[in-house]
Amino acid sequence: MQQEVVLAMLAKEPSHGYELRARLAQALGPVAEGINEAQMYVTLSRLEKGGFVARLDAPTQRSDRKVYCLTPAGQERVAEWMSDVSWPRPDLAEFHMKLIAAAQGALADPIGLIDAQRRDLLRRLREVGRAVMEAERDSDAALLLEGIVLRLQADLRWLQACEMTWTKRSTAK
Repeated sequence: MQQEVVLAMLAKEPSHGYELRARLAQALGPVAEGINEAQMYVTLSRLEKGGFVARLDAPTQRSDRKVYCLTPAGQERVAEWMSDVSWPRPDLAEFHMKLIAAAQGALADPIGLIDAQRRDLLRRLREVGRAVMEAERDSDAALLLEGIVLRLQADLRWLQACEMTWTKRSTAK
């Protein structure tokens, strides 16, 4: 379970693990099937030990459910994650969750996140393009570089689809 995703989801409002798991399931659909409630509570426990979340004493409908909220350190970590454009480190599901958490928690503009990510991918594509020009044709390095170019191009196309979706959402409001 990506800790930053959990932290970003808590930026919207204090929640217990079951609520967070349900929001993940709604955002990720079948991709979230492998995440169970126990994993969520393990992640929350680690985040609490790290000082990124705190448990609230707020009463819930079920007294056995622990409600968590972000600490200032957790808010700082979310802000750092929102501004991180390293790619391909985040998988598509993580970036998708970043967009959803940004919008739900009013942490950042999803279109702005997409633009920042696109700029970084275009920069990387230019760098790889220069390396392709220098590589010996039909070499092992040329094959690897071709794979990197294809991956970056696919990622850029997906970001274009993301932008179209989030633009429609913002104009529909």
